[in-house]
Amino acid sequence: MAACVIRRTLLSTVNKYNRKHAISVLNVDLNSRQTPNMKRLSCSLFNVQQKRLMSSRPEGKVLETVGVFEAPKQQGKYETGQLFLHSVFGYRGIVLFPWHARLYDRDVIPATESKPTEPPGAHRSKEVKGKTHTYYQVLIDTRDCPHISQRSQTEAVTFLANHDDSRALYAIPGLDYVSHEDILPYNSTDQVPIQHELFERFLQFNASKVPPFIPRDTLQAWQEKNHPWLELSDVHRETTENIRVTVIPFYMGMREAQNSHVYWWRYCIRLENMGEEVVQLRERHWRIFSLSGTLETVRGRGVVGREPVLSEEQPAFQYSSHVSLQAPSGHMWGTFTCQRAHGGAMFEVAIPSFSLESHGRRDSPYSFLF
Repeated sequence: MAACVIRRTLLSTVNKYNRKHAISVLNVDLNSRQTPNMKRLSCSLFNVQQKRLMSSRPEGKVLETVGVFEAPKQQGKYETGQLFLHSVFGYRGIVLFPWHARLYDRDVIPATESKPTEPPGAHRSKEVKGKTHTYYQVLIDTRDCPHISQRSQTEAVTFLANHDDSRALYAIPGLDYVSHEDILPYNSTDQVPIQHELFERFLQFNASKVPPFIPRDTLQAWQEKNHPWLELSDVHRETTENIRVTVIPFYMGMREAQNSHVYWWRYCIRLENMGEEVVQLRERHWRIFSLSGTLETVRGRGVVGREPVLSEEQPAFQYSSHVSLQAPSGHMWGTFTCQRAHGGAMFEVAIPSFSLESHGRRDSPYSFLF
């Protein structure tokens, strides 16, 4: 089955929660001629309502076939060099290497226990057992970044800079973490199917291999050198009234400021609307506990300057932020205040509690590449 992806315009979201949506990408080509065969370029992985797909195609846009879908893996893992479409955000990407994380899912309650009746955002002391779950470090095709920026940050993987400014951060654009179930694999005959400045530094084409993109020594060295900052170890998930919140914390390092140590973390949050009702995020409310004994409360409008709407068509929003403590460990938890469509009722969505743990190393992950 042909996989259609974009060059210059918006990729239709693949809604894995509602199988009627298509996997297709529209490509602007004002000089191209519309032909009867053009309809054959539209593609889907699931049952597609063709009427909806064709009616939503803007005038003058054509689809471009770039590869062939493969069956998603139910068992095992994807290898380095696997091409894919992201099943939620729709971008093209390629797998660099896997991470084996511990998923703490508060929605999974043992049969012998009942679900706690604590209010959303309560700091639960009850232990949640983790299970191993596979995530992948991936590169995002830079051609797709402008079209997903309203739903997912493409410069979300940040690092502490290697100089005296203790608050200076920088990002590696187009680097992401993707869960195994979000991978929609495809293959391509193109020797450079992904546009990213690190693609040819990290991978090389080898037609005798499957997938035909193998890691260069620079990728392996970069992974080993920067393992402490890149490592994904814990994932926390909780659902409230059909809004699922997933949190992944990352330790970034320690810096000295005004004769004290400041420890930094980034955390990636994804909100997903698992239901049919349109919901908008209005406020955030955080509690941040430090090992030094301090408890800080943070309230504010929206997240990262936005109040995202979660609907069936665009069910997810993903962003990253940062926190610093004057202690090597701590905890965070809280709530998002959401509003139902058309000025409806407000309700609280729990942000699962997650720990902030530190470890060593402080070199730059870009230092040996340039």
